[in-house]
Amino acid sequence: MRVFEEIFNQGRFEVANEIYAKDFVNHGLHRNFTLQEDQAAARWEKQTAPDLTMSVDLIAAEEDFVTVVWTARGTNTARIGWLPATGVKFEERGVTVWRIVDGKIHDEWTSFDELYIVRQILSQLRWELIALLLASIILLWMLVRLFRRKFTANI
Repeated sequence: MRVFEEIFNQGRFEVANEIYAKDFVNHGLHRNFTLQEDQAAARWEKQTAPDLTMSVDLIAAEEDFVTVVWTARGTNTARIGWLPATGVKFEERGVTVWRIVDGKIHDEWTSFDELYIVRQILSQLRWELIALLLASIILLWMLVRLFRRKFTANI
């Protein structure tokens, strides 16, 4: 619960040293991440959506493992890759499994659909994106006409 409440909801990233083992590993789909990389990603998420809140929908524990089904909600107020800050609200559900060793999180496996968040943002911006696309096409058309006139006038 401290991960969601203190780190994500309150932005108190310094508590990670109390919660996670020093040799923590986040087992990603294609590579593993250290605690520093994992926390850098959490900081980035909080930066792109400062109002980000994580709520725990379900939690279950068995032996050394704790499984959490969570929901993230926030508003995109900073650039995400090539997307500018949009002000769009998003919601995402994911699952995290932790292995606890000596009272600290030692291993993590998390799954959620990152593209679902991008689709939510793009779907709410579709008219703005269509207008941008049309403006780009018109600008390109005008430039082509300008170059044609310039080069055909010289021939």
